[in-house]
Amino acid sequence: MSKKELLREPIEHIDIKKFDASGIMDAMARMSFSSRDAARASEILDSMIEDPDCTVILTIAGSTGAAGCLQVYSDMVDCNMVDVVVATGASLVDMDFFEALGFRHYRGTPLADDSLLRKNYVDRIYDTYIDEEELQVCDRTVKEIADSLPPGIYSSRAFIREMGRYLTRSARKPGSLLQRAFERDVPIFCPAFSDSSAGFGLVLHQEGRERYVSIDSVRDLRELTEIKIRSRSSGLFMIGGGSPKNFAQDVVVCAEVLGREVPMHAYAVQITVADPRDGACSSSTLKEASSWGKVETSHEQMVYAEATAVLPLIVSSAYHRGGWKRRAERRYGRIFEPEAVPGGR
Repeated sequence: MSKKELLREPIEHIDIKKFDASGIMDAMARMSFSSRDAARASEILDSMIEDPDCTVILTIAGSTGAAGCLQVYSDMVDCNMVDVVVATGASLVDMDFFEALGFRHYRGTPLADDSLLRKNYVDRIYDTYIDEEELQVCDRTVKEIADSLPPGIYSSRAFIREMGRYLTRSARKPGSLLQRAFERDVPIFCPAFSDSSAGFGLVLHQEGRERYVSIDSVRDLRELTEIKIRSRSSGLFMIGGGSPKNFAQDVVVCAEVLGREVPMHAYAVQITVADPRDGACSSSTLKEASSWGKVETSHEQMVYAEATAVLPLIVSSAYHRGGWKRRAERRYGRIFEPEAVPGGR
């Protein structure tokens, strides 16, 4: 097969505004197993949105963006359902920013001949394809953004904000998560920013320079902790696990280390297929997180399901119930000035 034949069916992103899943969630609440868990997760998300004191933190790990959920996340920000985002570099750069530049992900198959894909410069994410040549354009665009900034040490949040600013001028697909977050002053953190196309772009930027842009992940932790300190209450809506989940939970402990007394996260939902029995941090249950002083157990729910199957239903239900229409905007992105520490390396 040729590259053109491999990349012929683009992924279509689901629009949660076009269908009302609130009735489905109500029905699932009267069922059992994962259906009831998903319905309770929906109720907890509604509670976060309707609590006037609650800062809602969305965390994203895994490849749900490439699989068709990019608009779900963008709509959550645009509709003021979330106040902060913590995500992997791949979710933000290789998926959201990549598509905002006008590129697409494509339907494929997990049974593909991977040597054939490599020959055609096509990367595979389970049953989804992405054009490696287009991904390298994404790398170089990150370099272009870094080249335009004063040399210095930036948090990932500060650099991602500049990516959002770039998209307001140059996006070929408007309305991405990064662009909407910039426009609504919703800070996005990426604790492992270099583990993505952003890393390659920043390497290209730093090559041959004595003074350059660099990312400080410790500053990320301090900034997100500051948001937690300023919040009367907080809730986590977590897709997958990984570093975004742990990072968002750790701010409670970090505030304690700084001598500030803050409450544990009052609400928490995690959608995951991970098995906690190996003791991995990314797959630890929310009840386990309570032992670390991170999450209250009165409003927490683990949903053991593949996220693309339940996430659109949960968010559609929240959208159509309309609690977000009454929420006050936090615009936490405005509190971090100046954006960078001068001096390069």
